[in-house]
Amino acid sequence: MGVKVKVPTLLRNLVEGQAVVEANGGGTLRDLLDTIEARYPGFQERVLSDGGELHRFVNVYVNDEDVRYLGALEARVREGDTVSILPAVAGG
Repeated sequence: MGVKVKVPTLLRNLVEGQAVVEANGGGTLRDLLDTIEARYPGFQERVLSDGGELHRFVNVYVNDEDVRYLGALEARVREGDTVSILPAVAGG
């Protein structure tokens, strides 16, 4: 059992149309994103800024906890966790 990563519709074209991809846990969110990037090149550039931090318009949760309160990219992810990537929604 790995880490389940829920991929929003806007990014599914980068992961062969999958709603959920699985990767190994036991590291940080950054490690997890590196693993996904190795399998699906171009994924990280849609989630991370040029400076290598989370885009401000992308929200990421580990088990329903906002990673910005868990150490951002240094947040721990473990086998069996669920990571959700959600684009921020704005409107008026």
